[in-house]
Amino acid sequence: MTTKYVGQRVTRNEDPRLLTGQALFVDDVDLPGMLHAAFYVAIMRTLVSRALTQRPLVIALGCGRLYREDMGAFWKPGPLLVPAPHSIKDVIFNQRTQIPMARAGDKVRHVGEPMAVVIAESRYIAEDALADIVVDLEPLDAVVDLEKALEPGAPLIHDELGTNLASYVRQEKGNYEQARAQADVVIQRRIVIDRGVAAALENRGYVVQWNAKEQELTMWATTQAPIALRNLMSATLGISENQMRVIAPFVGAALAPRSWRASRKRCCSPGRR
Repeated sequence: MTTKYVGQRVTRNEDPRLLTGQALFVDDVDLPGMLHAAFYVAIMRTLVSRALTQRPLVIALGCGRLYREDMGAFWKPGPLLVPAPHSIKDVIFNQRTQIPMARAGDKVRHVGEPMAVVIAESRYIAEDALADIVVDLEPLDAVVDLEKALEPGAPLIHDELGTNLASYVRQEKGNYEQARAQADVVIQRRIVIDRGVAAALENRGYVVQWNAKEQELTMWATTQAPIALRNLMSATLGISENQMRVIAPFVGAALAPRSWRASRKRCCSPGRR
């Protein structure tokens, strides 16, 4: 038996654009007057910067309280992409989403947390300006083991919570004790799941254009979930979903054979093409 796809060679319709360099990735988006942002992330080295004085094409430097004042009401934790399962009884869910940037004097909670941002007229100048920034951090005890993090006296990531427990959900179905008593064999296993880390061929990138006349925002993003990103960003920015459009062009990699379908998604607000 033969079918149209199973067992057949399927012609890839994206190859000509990829092989001829015509495919559009986020890094290829170039808008008139576009500015570039480079982030200084937490490493082990009071915030000092000469970027604004030594590099004339650096537009702005945001760090600590200065950044908080510049961002105004935007300086707040972002909304959750996935809500807590409130329908489950006795669920514990300590919501702590990340704010845009660590303030001066605050605790830096993980390596790689953004501490400062440079806005410049080119990507290269923005990245070079990061070299003018020096950060002095006081080392704190690390928490790297899930079970030890719940022990009394463990260093706290969020001091105001008094615990490192992020969430606890317990679901029950049937009578376990009765089933255990009637079972011929009871097997117990300890399962340890390693930490998973994304190793992206193409790191996350975003290009954003605001149309002041139409009051609409267009975002090009390396994402496979443009609708979720649209909903998140519109809620964060305080604008209607109808005012925002997310475009997901080609992405650096995805799980084949989904890569083409995922990379060609478009997310338009209702009523938009």
